[in-house]
Amino acid sequence: MAGQSSARIAPTGNNPFLRTVAALSTLAGWCSAAMIVAAVAITCQMIVIRFVLNGSTVWQTEAVIYLVIAATLIGLSYVQRLRGHVNVDLIPISLPPRARYVLAVLTACLSIGIVAVMLWYGYEYWHFAWERGWRSDTVWGVRLWIPYLALPIGFALLMLQLIADLVALLIGVDTPFGLES
Repeated sequence: MAGQSSARIAPTGNNPFLRTVAALSTLAGWCSAAMIVAAVAITCQMIVIRFVLNGSTVWQTEAVIYLVIAATLIGLSYVQRLRGHVNVDLIPISLPPRARYVLAVLTACLSIGIVAVMLWYGYEYWHFAWERGWRSDTVWGVRLWIPYLALPIGFALLMLQLIADLVALLIGVDTPFGLES
């Protein structure tokens, strides 16, 4: 919407829970950025080995794939904190303040529920790979529980940020959909 900043960060006020979750989400964002940088560095190293030194690569492609996927999952909570996910605010803008508040609480609860299901299945998948000692079927043969760990961690951090957003809404630190009444 015109006149609104697209870089609105989730407010924390002086609430220790909100500040802790914000710090965790920021740390997750930094870790995600580091994984992207590492993936780019490994890609550059792979290019040098393949095309300059005419050698073969064993682990680089797989490592880059796992790093980018992990960066995406681990970075979810940071993007939520920055309000960077897709947001369509046509309906909230047209609603009166009380209905907007109810819709925001309902949306937050549904989002938490959906992410909780994803967290459950992500944890189950990770645990299954860990328990069975799964390895990738490549030459590198990485233990798959390591890259799969990004599933429960990423969804747990996202769910924690969504809970913090709901708490901020309920205690009045944040406004519904970031819109003024």
